Amino acid sequence: MRLAVVGGGSTYTPELIDGFARLRASLPVDELVLVDPDEHRLELVGGLARRIFAKQGHPGTIVTTGHLEAGVTGADAVLLQLRVGGQAARQRDETWPLECSCVGQETTGAGGLAKALRTVPVVLDIAERVRRASPGAWLIDFTNPVGIVTRALLRAGHRAVGLCNVAIGLQRKFAALLDVRPHDLHLDHVGLNHLTWERGVRLGGPDGEDLLPRLLAEHGDTVADDLRLPRPLLDRLGVVPSYYLRYFYAHDEVVEELRTKPSRAAEVAAMEKRLLALYADPGLDEKPELLARRGGAFYSEAAVALTAALLGSGSGSGNDIQGGNDIQVVNTYNRGTLPFLPDDAVIEVPARVSPAGAAPLPVTELDPLLAGLVANVSAYEDLALEAALRGGRDRVFKALLAHPLIGQYAVADGLTDRLIAHNREHLAWA
Repeated sequence: MRLAVVGGGSTYTPELIDGFARLRASLPVDELVLVDPDEHRLELVGGLARRIFAKQGHPGTIVTTGHLEAGVTGADAVLLQLRVGGQAARQRDETWPLECSCVGQETTGAGGLAKALRTVPVVLDIAERVRRASPGAWLIDFTNPVGIVTRALLRAGHRAVGLCNVAIGLQRKFAALLDVRPHDLHLDHVGLNHLTWERGVRLGGPDGEDLLPRLLAEHGDTVADDLRLPRPLLDRLGVVPSYYLRYFYAHDEVVEELRTKPSRAAEVAAMEKRLLALYADPGLDEKPELLARRGGAFYSEAAVALTAALLGSGSGSGNDIQGGNDIQVVNTYNRGTLPFLPDDAVIEVPARVSPAGAAPLPVTELDPLLAGLVANVSAYEDLALEAALRGGRDRVFKALLAHPLIGQYAVADGLTDRLIAHNREHLAWA
């Protein structure tokens, strides 16, 4: 089995490598190729990756290359984890929207649109090159904004599934609070990427006992603190929103916070410098504790489970997302799952995954409070993808105007000007 990671020089990568090493019974990788144009980062990350494999006795080979075609040729699956523009672009995404009193965040609102405009053309170019080099390869997208990027890949006819770590992160937190094994919990997880709610926490499978009422009754304060939302709100909703819903439910409060503290981009940039210094130590042969603060917790376990299911590999490790290697929370085509959305909308729900792809499990009707926001953001994502594919100021403006965090023409105009000014080097049409 040959796998490739595009963006392999990311400081995330040792988390992924650790998962490949620990869970090799589920995903027996013979050759893992890390692809990245940044030779310095690739050398540091690749060296640590080889030491992790060696320490854990993994027999596979790790190869590094800056040449995409060489890296993906013959690959069974290609994982995409890119950040077009790096942390500098993220820093801008998190700051210029604040000038218009809007949330500055890298995956939602105006900053999220900027990231989509930079990213979609690059990912589609990579995907076409992968298709030519390895026509049967699966593309697993961890590149944000995952929903929009995955929709672009699927619309272009690629064998693609989107992956996010929010579901597995919540599953692990809930399991610890409820004192049960993580793989015994099935989440009734529904929505769009970075716009999801847990409507049930079921023991043993999709039809098992719902432990959500117990979770909220016994641990509601802890869950609310983690989400930075008030406990009474969770009680009134009766569901657990992802932490990204705070940008919607407490928008003005978040904007004021963001204006008075260092950006997350600045924190991550400083952390990456420290991580790369650690990776340079030839004595380091495991992922450092600092990496847990970088983000992407449990990404490796979700990625291993998804890749194994798509490739029909292994028999399950007991560490997969939903307690069965074939049921995963993924981003894929709606295909009638949420009847109020088009079939080609990309949703994030549990799906049965096999070498044939991802088939969403049935979803019970959404409360209008959830459905309305999902429909609104899905419409924005459709407009965002059109702007990313076809360009033009008017398309950018319409996408911003449609976003529920913006929605005023004067604000959308101001954001449009700033988005183009800060991203001109990445926009072929600007």
